[in-house]
Amino acid sequence: MIEVSHLTKAYGAFTAVDDLSFKLAPGEILGFLGPNGAGKSTTMKMLTGFLRPSSGQIRICGHDVAENSIAAQQCIGYLPEGAPAWEEMTPLAFLEFIAEVRGLQGEAGQQAIAAVVDTMSLTPVLQQKIETLSKGFKRRVGLAQAILHDPDVLILDEPTDGLDPNQKHQVREMIKGLSKDKIVIVSTHILEEVAAVCNRAIVLAGGRIVSDTTPAELFAQSEYHGAVSITLNDFSRLGEISDRLRDLEGVSDIRVENNQLTVLGHEHLFRAVFSMAQTEDWPVNAVHVEQGRLDEVFRKLTEGVAA
Repeated sequence: MIEVSHLTKAYGAFTAVDDLSFKLAPGEILGFLGPNGAGKSTTMKMLTGFLRPSSGQIRICGHDVAENSIAAQQCIGYLPEGAPAWEEMTPLAFLEFIAEVRGLQGEAGQQAIAAVVDTMSLTPVLQQKIETLSKGFKRRVGLAQAILHDPDVLILDEPTDGLDPNQKHQVREMIKGLSKDKIVIVSTHILEEVAAVCNRAIVLAGGRIVSDTTPAELFAQSEYHGAVSITLNDFSRLGEISDRLRDLEGVSDIRVENNQLTVLGHEHLFRAVFSMAQTEDWPVNAVHVEQGRLDEVFRKLTEGVAA
């Protein structure tokens, strides 16, 4: 369990984090969202005990972070932004060092290292210096050290930054696999990551929580939730098609974007739109129902919130 109560961090007259309170239970994957300067990284540094709050309390697995930071940190795996590591070390030497720091020695340490090397596909670069690795491999080394001791709480700041699509998929699947009996916090600016991985989302703006809900409920807040998008292969009939769509009951607006028409209205328009497209032989490549657009919801929640 993570319990955060009235957490605040101020630097002089500037308040970076303003009275945050939330609880997390095992099995929850929290997406921490917010624009630059919203307080995400500051909050994560306080959760891990690397930064002391101005006021408020954090409890990790029953341990007060301020009063017993070592016990709390033993429960945490942390990937900071940028995945810092000793550049002159090899990944193998670095992981051996982390294993020793975490109290994993002998056979237990070697087994833990072998497991994370396999999970993060690090075998090809184990003997290279970290300074020579690509950004993606450095990120994977950082993730490997974070999960090495099989922590109950995993705190990840931009975990897929610098990874290619295959690596992103691998890391996301790893995170989802961990979540069955662990708490995972993912700070990210990639909205698709929240939809792909998380079962809860907190949006910060100006150091405050402006939304605490599920990704599905965030999608439902979008004006595009349930909208019907039509991809055309011939725009010569655009005016005619738009006029016919406006005649349908429940249509509130029609928007044109690139080679796509989007029909906004109630949630049950798809069947009527699809039937009309078939009956009137429109030049259509695809018709689909939109889940919603997180970027639009994100802007609504965060624009105009003073830091």
